[in-house]
Amino acid sequence: MENNKVWLITGAGRGMGLDITKAALAAGHKVVATGRNPKKVARALGESQNLLVVKLDITNPAEAEAAVQAALHKFGKIDVLVNNAANFYAGYFEELSMKEIEMQVSTSLFGPMKVTRAVLPVMRKQRSGHIITISSTAGLVGFTFCSAYAASKFGIDGWMESLATEVEQFGIHTTTVNPGFFRTELLTEESTQYADDAIADYDEGRKLQLAFWKGANGQQTGDAAKLAKGLLEIAKEQTPPRRFLAGADAVATAEQASDTLRKEADAYRDLSSNMAFDQV
Repeated sequence: MENNKVWLITGAGRGMGLDITKAALAAGHKVVATGRNPKKVARALGESQNLLVVKLDITNPAEAEAAVQAALHKFGKIDVLVNNAANFYAGYFEELSMKEIEMQVSTSLFGPMKVTRAVLPVMRKQRSGHIITISSTAGLVGFTFCSAYAASKFGIDGWMESLATEVEQFGIHTTTVNPGFFRTELLTEESTQYADDAIADYDEGRKLQLAFWKGANGQQTGDAAKLAKGLLEIAKEQTPPRRFLAGADAVATAEQASDTLRKEADAYRDLSSNMAFDQV
């Protein structure tokens, strides 16, 4: 039964989603591969009796419901949901417009929520399922030029941690994946948007940030195909981890975040610990 699971994967036509889809198919699983452009998804994957390609803009609840119904009609169940589709609005917070910030959160946080809301009734009825959501190391620490992106990813981490406690009673597992720098298409012009409004005080820093982010595209050390295989291993486990740190850089970031939190807890321990009402 391990190689007879049904996976529903968002953003399956390119980048990490494409690698995850290919790995799942190669392992013998059935896959509902979704994307905003289903023709592009189909071209990237080819044909397979175990593959169903469905149009899905994750910001559209009606399309999420339709994708779930198509999956059930074709395969009869959904065992694993991979919330992978996302975008990246980069820029200093003050230079990002509220529209750009809202677009970031709408896609990278509310999008996975909408898809998960469509899938959860199926998994509850089955009394089984596994929800895997791709976050980022930007869900563990904030980075310069990434305020909107980090806001969406911190939101992902908080939502998934809370969701885990609510759905475990139905036999549904959750895993938040915090990847480091992987060579995907996130930093391409198709996925990354830079703030439109320039403020002179940020000119020098912006020049350096743009050079870094544009130069990083295609140079990331992480291999998304290896991450995909890792997710397949995790999905086999009877009790998969609630969090998976993907990449040595992600492990280092998590250790740094943990150390920083401990130091901050210790720095004002006495002040923080003496805020209860005085006993009468």
